[in-house]
Amino acid sequence: MSLPETVSRERWRAAREELLRKEEALTRARDALNAERRRLPMVEVDPEYVFEGGDGKANLLDLFDGRAQLIVHHFMFAPEWAAGCTGCAAFLDQIGHLAHLRARGTSFAVVSRAPLTRILPFKARMGWSLPWYSSYHSDFNRDFEATLVVDDEPVERPGISCFLREHDRVFHTYAVHDRGLDGLGSTASLLDLTPLGRTPAGSDRVRYHDEYED
Repeated sequence: MSLPETVSRERWRAAREELLRKEEALTRARDALNAERRRLPMVEVDPEYVFEGGDGKANLLDLFDGRAQLIVHHFMFAPEWAAGCTGCAAFLDQIGHLAHLRARGTSFAVVSRAPLTRILPFKARMGWSLPWYSSYHSDFNRDFEATLVVDDEPVERPGISCFLREHDRVFHTYAVHDRGLDGLGSTASLLDLTPLGRTPAGSDRVRYHDEYED
């Protein structure tokens, strides 16, 4: 493996300042892109999807858990698989404490096509407490392009779908798949995918996760 050049502190500082200018330009460009994403049109979700979770059956509105926004992680776990995707598992390992999302009016849920009888043992093995639902009896994954049909065979792919609700109406606002998930996982990066962005609910201050009032 080729290592970086060794230089004096002065040359390093000059190179670092040059790179910093590029990083700051990238940050400004990302902020502008996030603002454009928040202005993306949305489409109302009509089908009544039925999921199965640890507390029984649920619909898409239930997954909001009373909050304004919902982020769904499409976890690759086909019905015939014995365990979930390793890449999706690594992604979930990066998700922080959900209290920070929930304090900003945003719920997070995991959805897979595998039946709950396969999901629950795998979830316990991984030690996760994230809400996880099976879409085994619905077309949810196909409708939101997390399951594609190629040569008459279903093909899974990872993704994130974002939703907004207005009373009992649900709207699809954003979706990203495959390499688009690179760099996501922190609270800020997930909120940047939503129409309300990082706008907090009730406070502009980050707190310890056990100090929020849900």
